[in-house]
Amino acid sequence: MSKEIRLNAFDMNCIGHQSPGLWTHPDDRADSYNTLEYWTDLARTLERGKFDALFLADVLGIYDIYKGSGRTALEHAVQVPVNDPLMVIPPMAMVTEHLGFGVTCALSYELPYPFARRMSTLDHLTKGRIGWNIVTGYLDSAARGMGMAQQVAHDDRYDVAEDYMQATYKLWEGSWEDGAVLRDRKGRRFADPDKIHRILHEGPHFKVDAIHLCEPSPQRTPVLFQAGASKRGRDFAARHAECVFINGPSKKVIGNIVADLRRRTAEAGRDPRDLVIFTMMTVITDTTSKGARDKYQDYLGYVSEEGALALMSGWTGVDFGAMGPDEVLRFDANANAQTSALEAFTISDPGREWTVREIARHAALGGRGPVIIGSAEEVAEEMRAWVEETDVDGFNVAYALTPGTFADIADLVVPELQTRGLFKHDYAPGTFREKLFGRGPRLEATHPAAAVRWPA
Repeated sequence: MSKEIRLNAFDMNCIGHQSPGLWTHPDDRADSYNTLEYWTDLARTLERGKFDALFLADVLGIYDIYKGSGRTALEHAVQVPVNDPLMVIPPMAMVTEHLGFGVTCALSYELPYPFARRMSTLDHLTKGRIGWNIVTGYLDSAARGMGMAQQVAHDDRYDVAEDYMQATYKLWEGSWEDGAVLRDRKGRRFADPDKIHRILHEGPHFKVDAIHLCEPSPQRTPVLFQAGASKRGRDFAARHAECVFINGPSKKVIGNIVADLRRRTAEAGRDPRDLVIFTMMTVITDTTSKGARDKYQDYLGYVSEEGALALMSGWTGVDFGAMGPDEVLRFDANANAQTSALEAFTISDPGREWTVREIARHAALGGRGPVIIGSAEEVAEEMRAWVEETDVDGFNVAYALTPGTFADIADLVVPELQTRGLFKHDYAPGTFREKLFGRGPRLEATHPAAAVRWPA
């Protein structure tokens, strides 16, 4: 019997996320992203469909690699404008009880001390339903916005990340002991100062001399997602991540990444089955196969292939505007963006060559991931095949139209998966971590964060 499939909805606090141009479709609501109603309605839909979480992407900076300018991204709303992802979580938490929230925050541009407070606050307000997608950034435009000439080199960004994680672990896990909070009204003592400790962290990139500002939240450390699939990113995930988000156009590419991630996790002294791996997928479905294919043909009339090239240029660091449409993409070891994005369309599948024209068509609907089109039965079967053939645990489902894509999955695909015994019928109790792993709300004892817990 196949394992239970995990599902996240993949969205971003912007208009054009993974399918540029489709915001212009008359049934799409993406341009109401800047309203509370958009997010609360979406959260209710996802919880109805028993989605594990809403995975919120984010990016600082704009996509200005394509043709050396941000004009295309701005004209086609290619992940710009983009609002803060953290602010939409509390209203969604208010209208749901179980839905988790994985939020992307780049550690390259925020100090550990205030960031740790922000995550603890969200973990309190959501009653333990928050996860952090750890990223280091990939756009020079973000670095310039933060006063730097350019971003730190790719592998060096992971050196910064290692230091950042140690600082935040100490704040979340080592500052307040269990039992430090008394809430003793009669004795007029809220906390026991002897059980609250000043953190002294002196690393190569960050220094912290402070008591964590928040009392312990339900999970203390949020569920740790990681979305870098480069070789350096995989090493980082093997040490720190509980969930990993990977991306690629085919089962062959994804299967190789999954096997490598599990091997590295075992070498890091952790159980490789404790790593929950999601891959991106866009699903177009209907009550019949023909209905789904009719939808797909309809959607193709609204996509923006130029917007897709602006996205892909930002992800890979390659200016597709400087290449001919039939020119083949080659790997460039000097590209300083998402190494895994460039690898997925070059060296990860040596038997497949991608021209610029093919990349534009592929990425215009669904970004870098595969697009699955069919009836609920066909989609469920394809998801099962992906899980069995690649060893992923589930999918970050991107939308073609919002909220229609997510509603179709909740109302059509999820019941079919449940019938096949591939999807839960109800949420497990507890925090996000407890729902995912069936154990306590804290990180397991083999995780590096456990080493900094008091009194260690």
